[in-house]
Amino acid sequence: MVNSGRCLGGRLEKLVSICCGTTTFPGIRAVFFDKDGTLADVEPYLRALAEGRSRALDQRVPGVGEAMQRAFGVRGDRLDPAGLMAVGTRLENEIAAATYLAAQGIPWFEALAQVAQVFQEADRQLPSRAPQTPPLPGILPLLEHLTRHGVLLGVISADSPSNIQSFFDTYGLDPYFQGYVGAEPSQPTKPDPRLVYRLCDQLGVAPAEVLMVGDGQGDMEMAIAAHTAGAIAALWAWLADPPALTASVQLHDPSQITVIPYP
Repeated sequence: MVNSGRCLGGRLEKLVSICCGTTTFPGIRAVFFDKDGTLADVEPYLRALAEGRSRALDQRVPGVGEAMQRAFGVRGDRLDPAGLMAVGTRLENEIAAATYLAAQGIPWFEALAQVAQVFQEADRQLPSRAPQTPPLPGILPLLEHLTRHGVLLGVISADSPSNIQSFFDTYGLDPYFQGYVGAEPSQPTKPDPRLVYRLCDQLGVAPAEVLMVGDGQGDMEMAIAAHTAGAIAALWAWLADPPALTASVQLHDPSQITVIPYP
């Protein structure tokens, strides 16, 4: 297995139409999902991680903790679905935190080193990620439904490849997915359409045969730039405070995605 995922895909013998709410997309072979907030219930874990990182940073540089919580997207007992913690890669979060430290007069490379150490310490204070971030309600039936109709499935995530694989392993999801692309150093990040192209190559499909399902604006912009068949906004994890996304269609429950087989 390569770090970016698997190369196990093959082309479907027949195309399918996929109904998303009131909109139907014909000629589909694959559905690509974002992971956090789309497949996985991550809000409690990410909020706790953001609070832990902010406290640790405040201990090193008094006064930055509150500002860092706002930057990470902590809003009281909620996490902003459009905030840095919810949509950014680990590296992007580290750079944002280091920028706050640098603004306090800490030399840049020292700020980066301090943030990396703080993030590692905060990680160790929490239980392992995968067991704390289960599939959202309705996700397993959706994956079973799509797989039963021969639709190829993949994941494009701002999380690391190792965390994606750990999520699959923890919840027995490997049989459903034919590939994934995660965040890696010196590689493109969302909304770069090259992430879609990489996963299309793994699965042997064209972007025009793919639906992208995600909960972030970066997912939507990436799907549109890659000329996928549709950019589907998954709002089911954020019903209390849904993000405003530019999408082909907005859905509030995984059951709103159904396959219409061709005769």
